[in-house]
Amino acid sequence: MTPHGARQGLDAEDLDVEEALALVKDGNGATRPPGGPRPAQRGPAASSSASARAADEGHRAAEEHRHCATAWPEARTIAARAARSGARPAPVSVGLGDALGLVLAAPLTALTDLPSFDTSAMDGWAVAGPGPWHVREEGVLAGSSAPAPLADGEAVRIATGARIPLDTTAVLRSEHGRTDDGGRLHPTREMQHGQDIRPRGQECRSGDQLLLAGAVVTPAVLGLAAAAGYDTVTAVPRPRVEVLVLGDELLTEGRPHDGLIRDALGPMLPPWLRSLGAEVIAVRRLRDDAKALLKAITSSGADLIVTTGGTASGPVDHVHPTLRRIDAELLVDGVKVRPGHPMLLARVKEGQHLVGLPGNPLAAVSGLLTLAEPLLRTLAARGAPEPYTLPLRESVHGHPHDTRLIPVVLRGDHAVPLHYNGPAMLRGIAAADALVVVPPGGARAGQEAEVLDLPWTTAGIGACFT
Repeated sequence: MTPHGARQGLDAEDLDVEEALALVKDGNGATRPPGGPRPAQRGPAASSSASARAADEGHRAAEEHRHCATAWPEARTIAARAARSGARPAPVSVGLGDALGLVLAAPLTALTDLPSFDTSAMDGWAVAGPGPWHVREEGVLAGSSAPAPLADGEAVRIATGARIPLDTTAVLRSEHGRTDDGGRLHPTREMQHGQDIRPRGQECRSGDQLLLAGAVVTPAVLGLAAAAGYDTVTAVPRPRVEVLVLGDELLTEGRPHDGLIRDALGPMLPPWLRSLGAEVIAVRRLRDDAKALLKAITSSGADLIVTTGGTASGPVDHVHPTLRRIDAELLVDGVKVRPGHPMLLARVKEGQHLVGLPGNPLAAVSGLLTLAEPLLRTLAARGAPEPYTLPLRESVHGHPHDTRLIPVVLRGDHAVPLHYNGPAMLRGIAAADALVVVPPGGARAGQEAEVLDLPWTTAGIGACFT
């Protein structure tokens, strides 16, 4: 049985050779740990072959990189801390129509009393004194000028939200009053003084603090700000992100052919980044060219540069050499997580970071959740979501050393793992509500696992892409 078949979709390409071998049985039925003795090779040709020596060197390099990689929880912490290390972005004044999803940089203080005058809470009659009442011919509508005061025994038709006449005792609801043959109004049930009147300042007085700085601007916050007299709010600006999609083999349209494949990350990453609160200022596609990558990084004005592919050590993997060339500070170089372990985080210069995502689609999603999400959340001044766990409906095979992120659907009080979860696959994540965090060694059915919600499953498709 192959490692792929034995492990429910974990691609062997996401393992180095040593780790792949650690997941299958050797001849005597025991699982050989990585780094343990290899079975004896048969024949002098095998022991002396150049390919075997090259393989050994590859094994050692992969093992060294694995040991220097950062643990998954620590990588997320480093990414969040990196965003706090620079100067804070200056607050901006944003019109209410563009503020959804931003974070308030200053408290929201009422600019007026709410309501700003006594208003009717219901359609009916404003009445003065005990009934029955004589009803004025002309009623009071919302938005009309101040009505004349009422005298005792007098009533006037009034609409919801209309200004209450002076000396009004209460509002009698339409369904609670009747008129007699003489046109006089009678209540059909007992009334209370002040009934169905919203007094001035009932919700707040001018100068009251309505929301603290740090509140996320939701649709309800927009409504409150407008009601309180605001045309703009003071907010933390969205982090500016530039996406660099790398690769000679990528097509932007049509079907794959002749060794070329469709670019899945170009369409996927910008809306995903926007769902994390970012402003995507550009998506650029670059060939596997070191000079072009150097120019793109050094000319970028983004707060965060996101690259796709090129983070390994192959002949056209130019991200590491380019970062060394510009003296970028490498904060995370590989993460102990599958898929996506070749991801990286670097500080390009003061106030600018780069997240290098692997080129495989689900591995890139892993990099987004591990490094880009904490960094962008901190830059946007958003609070971290409250962590929670759910029991797994089925057991999940683990990696021997690393954390795994597995797409799941949420059914009742359980998380159900999805198949098609290899690093190059999107079929699982496209159907998912969330990902679960599987510790090294795997998790059994019923075991609690940390859940990472996908933005659109909690906020709704339209709400999260702001």
